[in-house]
Amino acid sequence: MSPVRIERPRIGFLGAGLNATFHSKLLHRSGLDLVRGAVYDPVRDRAERFAAASGSTVAGSEDEVLDGSDAVYVCSWTSEHPRLVAAAADRGVHVFCEKPLGVDLAAAESVLDMVVGAGIVHQVGLVLRRSPAFLVARELVRDAAAGEVMAVVFRDDQYIPTQGMYASTWRADRHRAGAGTLLEHSIHDVDLLRMVVGDITSVNAHQRNVHGHDGIEDVVSATIRFDTGALGSLTSVWHDNLARPSLRRVEVLCRHRHVVVDGHDWTGPVTWTDTDGSTTVLEGEGLELEAAAILEGEVMTANPDADFVRSVMTGTPARPDVAVAVEAHRVVDAMYRSAATDGATVALHRAG
Repeated sequence: MSPVRIERPRIGFLGAGLNATFHSKLLHRSGLDLVRGAVYDPVRDRAERFAAASGSTVAGSEDEVLDGSDAVYVCSWTSEHPRLVAAAADRGVHVFCEKPLGVDLAAAESVLDMVVGAGIVHQVGLVLRRSPAFLVARELVRDAAAGEVMAVVFRDDQYIPTQGMYASTWRADRHRAGAGTLLEHSIHDVDLLRMVVGDITSVNAHQRNVHGHDGIEDVVSATIRFDTGALGSLTSVWHDNLARPSLRRVEVLCRHRHVVVDGHDWTGPVTWTDTDGSTTVLEGEGLELEAAAILEGEVMTANPDADFVRSVMTGTPARPDVAVAVEAHRVVDAMYRSAATDGATVALHRAG
């Protein structure tokens, strides 16, 4: 079954927090001809603030949103994602689901089964796949002049998002969040490692819980082996340094090129040094123009929400879809299984 074209889609929201606000703003910037539908949030005040800013109407229930929408954003806490996607899929409503898809791999796989079975347009909030910094880094690494990738070092740190601008108290609840920094935050990083370097063969991992929230790890250190033979490391930390919201530093060491993404995970800068001794730094407008050319070649834009709505309008597949997110979930699941066995090697077995 193929999705039908929808000339002027009605867009609803399930959840009205920080992520929903981010997507709503990008929808506004898209300039697309769409209808602002209803928003539902268990905290009515939050839904009312969202509606006042976006032009949505406040719904009294999830069903009211779904029954009046052609496409819906699922921006609830993680444990609710499969249930809400199922409710949308049952009605044939297209879905943009925030990451993670669910609290574990089985939940993520169930989401994939739902959206594929319903034949709806589906996209996932792995928005860093459109980051100018990481798109340019990917192309630098793929360039034949770089030589094969030998190793990658990825560090991601953020103050624990139960405070500050995130103020997400549910992320301290394992029943709603599923887990901590690896699942809730660094699933982005796992996805970026797959995008920039390639598929992952095996992992070893350890974790810590410093803050003491039950089942919510705040430090993960993992070593990675890629299909190509390249080796990597990922360190993810949730701390209490409010001067550091969400920061990433990535080094990719190729045989003939050293590529670094530092500073901001969207705007860079990106720096690379080649074997001839030349060093190049790309940031700001130059970085954005380079990334725009890459996206144009892939028939995408820098605005993931604009692309999602266009896919809904035309009945064409959206990217990244749920299948891409499930592959990141597989790696995260393997890391947790390794950490549970004191860092034992866990091999990845991809579907199919």
